Amino acid sequence: MNCDKFRLVECDIRDSKAVESVCETGINSIVHLAAKAGVRPSIADPAGYADCNINGTVAMLEAAKKFDIKNFIFASSSSVYGNNKKVPFAETDNVDFPISPYAATKKAGELICHTYHHLYDINMTCLRFFTVYGPRQRPDLAIHKFAQLMKQNKPIPMFGDGSMMRDFTYIDNIIDGVASAIEKCSGYKIYNLGESRPIRLDNLISELENALGKKAIIEKLPVPPGDVKQTYADVRKAVKELGYNPKTEISAGLAKFVEWFKNA
Repeated sequence: MNCDKFRLVECDIRDSKAVESVCETGINSIVHLAAKAGVRPSIADPAGYADCNINGTVAMLEAAKKFDIKNFIFASSSSVYGNNKKVPFAETDNVDFPISPYAATKKAGELICHTYHHLYDINMTCLRFFTVYGPRQRPDLAIHKFAQLMKQNKPIPMFGDGSMMRDFTYIDNIIDGVASAIEKCSGYKIYNLGESRPIRLDNLISELENALGKKAIIEKLPVPPGDVKQTYADVRKAVKELGYNPKTEISAGLAKFVEWFKNA
């Protein structure tokens, strides 16, 4: 990127000296998005997830404390809700029962952020992202993975009977929410950033077939451990306090993803 206001530093967030070398340059906000992501991989590597997601977050918070950085945005996840039976999921719901190591590390991150807010008066905003998709989506996530397999005429895995539901959220809406959270960061707050329009897995596959103009070969598989039955964001708090306005229907979002995917 050719911009004098941008500098890319590649480092491990657990490397406190590297993190401090960035933070000592006079920044006023940290947006902490870095983590080992994914529910299923976390079951295979719980220690690695705890090390990166918890120790890495502490390193970032320590840098914020040391250099008096007063605004800290933490990327949390809808996975903290576990198999919450109440829908839609609200920020006031009990999140004491995560069902994967990944979810547990995100809940731990929220708690650590609260501790640093309390002890050092750092403004903390925790954003619970709901299944983000769009151009440049991680290739291991459902939409990108399904599209790639369909392109290769290979079967796509459908876990369960297709009734599993996800609140897919288009990336542009997430970016708007993060930008607003930076501007309005104060106290200790938690917000859901979702689309608030959950869709069944089988319906998602149908929508993706329409967007790609290609029929999917479906391989039905058992639901793996750690997968929640549904996600559904109550975004009223974010709408009211952040001016959040999720407005991308799944069909429109998939069309934009497919346009990128075909030219990637």
